[in-house]
Amino acid sequence: MLINLSELFSCQGKVKTYTQNLEMEQFHGPVGDYEIVKKEPVVLRITHSGEKKITVEGEASLTLRMPCDRCLEPVEVPFQLSIEEELDMNQSDEERVEALDEQPYISGYYLDVDQLVGNELMLNLPMKVLCREDCKGICNQCGKNLNYGTCDCDHSVPDPRMAAIQDIFKQFKEV
Repeated sequence: MLINLSELFSCQGKVKTYTQNLEMEQFHGPVGDYEIVKKEPVVLRITHSGEKKITVEGEASLTLRMPCDRCLEPVEVPFQLSIEEELDMNQSDEERVEALDEQPYISGYYLDVDQLVGNELMLNLPMKVLCREDCKGICNQCGKNLNYGTCDCDHSVPDPRMAAIQDIFKQFKEV
C-alpha cells in the first residue's frame, strides 16, 4: 500500500495518522519465503518537521510461519514491530545510495508500507527458530523427526584409531 506524502508538506508541523492494511501475503527473507498467517493494520504517525523532512513512527503486528531450525516443523512466530524513521525528502536517490542510507520504501513522494514493514521485519528476524526448547531435531541418516520417537539407525561413532583394522575386516567380509 502506498501513502502519498506530498499532502504533508503543505505546512510545517503537520501530523497525520494513517492506518493501512498490509497487502503482502508472504515475507521474502534472506533464506526463504515465509507465509504471513496473521496480520493487523499498520498504524503510522507521520510528522512534517520542516524543510521536507518527515518523521515516521508506527506499530505493526504480524505472525510468520517459519520452519523449526532443528526438525523443520512449521512454527508460528509473532512479531511486534516498532517503526521509527527520519526521512529527508530533499535527498535524491543517488545521494541516499552514496550516504549508504538507501530507503527502498520511498519512491518519489510515496511511502510503500509493505516495504517499510518488510525492512523492519528483516532486522527483527530471530537467529534461531525452535518449535520448543528441547527439540531433538531429525535423524541425520533416515530423516525421522526424533520428537515423535527414536529411529533404528546405527548412531555409534567408530574410534578413528581403529579405521585401519576396520578396513581389513571390510576386505574379507563375506557377501
